[in-house]
Amino acid sequence: MYTIKNLKNNPNIEMTAQAGPFTIWEYKQERSTNIADASMEYYASKMNIRKRQVLCQVSRGEGIVLQAGAMQWTAGNVNATTGVKGVGDFFGKMIGGSVTGEAGIKPEYQGEGVVMTEPTYKYLLPVDVSEWGSGIVLEDGMFLACSERLERKVVSRKSLSSAVAGNEGLFNLCLRGSGVAILESRYPKEELIEITLENDELKIDGSMAVAWSAYLQFTVERAGKTLVGSAASGEGLVNVFRGTGKVLMAPVA
Repeated sequence: MYTIKNLKNNPNIEMTAQAGPFTIWEYKQERSTNIADASMEYYASKMNIRKRQVLCQVSRGEGIVLQAGAMQWTAGNVNATTGVKGVGDFFGKMIGGSVTGEAGIKPEYQGEGVVMTEPTYKYLLPVDVSEWGSGIVLEDGMFLACSERLERKVVSRKSLSSAVAGNEGLFNLCLRGSGVAILESRYPKEELIEITLENDELKIDGSMAVAWSAYLQFTVERAGKTLVGSAASGEGLVNVFRGTGKVLMAPVA
């Protein structure tokens, strides 16, 4: 039996969100600092640049998956596995990791207990994957954790043009199923814009989309129908999403 003290009853730490097996904790101030950095840390906290961690509850019925290297400590009867189910699966995960820029093999934690992630100054966003229908596709670096029951696949862009012309990667991580994922974002939830499309299209000037529904078709096209039209509009190439689904968009590229 384990006991965790100075977390829930710490006046400097507050719980900001809870979803599925995940609880997000935020430090109001960074007090583990020195006198040289104290002023910077003080004003950072006023701008909501704060240290955050995710406490993950692991149970017999539900394990969790973390980004490689994200675990800080565990308590209880918790075991880490690779989640690899054979030689073919190993090479598939390694190839998938090499093309997406993510760690191919993400550790899976099973048993009974808790896992705490490494602290980060990024914003932590809980997402109910079932609300994204066919699945949610993530930009590189967004994935932090998810329920073990979620399917994790590497998907390719609909066309080579969307990768080359848009200066994007050709492959992305896609999560499917019923469960919760934690995304690591440079932007707070309050500044992210969610746009729902129903047999429509969305054009974005720049790499501002951080996540989108798997069924959406993603291409890169000229802003206008002709080269003259693109020149007249002052825009060159734009990212285009077509179909039915959702797009989560950051305020800046």
